[in-house]
Amino acid sequence: MKLEQRKIAETLRKNGASYGEILELIKVSKSTLSLWLRNITLTNEQKNKLYKIPRQINAYNLAKKNQDKKILITKIILDESILEVEKLIDNKLFLAGLMLYWAEGDKAEMIEAVKFTNSDPIMIKLMMRWFREICEVPEEKIRIALNIHELHNQKEIENYWSKITEIPLSQFNKTFVKPSALTFKRNLLYNGTCSIRVSNKNLFRKIKGWKIGFQKKFNLLPL
Repeated sequence: MKLEQRKIAETLRKNGASYGEILELIKVSKSTLSLWLRNITLTNEQKNKLYKIPRQINAYNLAKKNQDKKILITKIILDESILEVEKLIDNKLFLAGLMLYWAEGDKAEMIEAVKFTNSDPIMIKLMMRWFREICEVPEEKIRIALNIHELHNQKEIENYWSKITEIPLSQFNKTFVKPSALTFKRNLLYNGTCSIRVSNKNLFRKIKGWKIGFQKKFNLLPL
């Protein structure tokens, strides 16, 4: 019996089977199996296959675990923020900021990035208050990105938006300068577009929950 098992084990190993796969078919101890197979050398292709498959399985399991965790966290945040709408609904700043973000803010589900872009300094000021007072975003987490024309004085524009947002230039991303065929500025009051950015997926989910809560409050959810 042992001799027959050994022959089967050797054949399986020569065909590239792993110790685990062989032990599932032949009920012997791992030490016995190691003794039987110690003189069998696998080809490089067989070794690569045995190494690659467990890595693929581990990578899949990790990705699945992370996805399940993301789904759970998202559900918790959505449920909590939906309920928050009831106590925030009378806050004018909450409503104004939510409506503006709903209209102008980034809503890309795949990226889950919080971003609001506009050229109106009053609107940017209002949204900065919203992020600070309603969303409670720490100052150091806020980034500003500008989009200007090459006719603009970059330094002046950056200082202008730094004053409007009350964010230091050290927290500004690299300014995007768009080439222009014009030789003069058409609108002397135009100072490019300002983008407020917060790298926080949970805040993106919270804002999404607020929007859902608002729709529920006023029976606006699609049928």
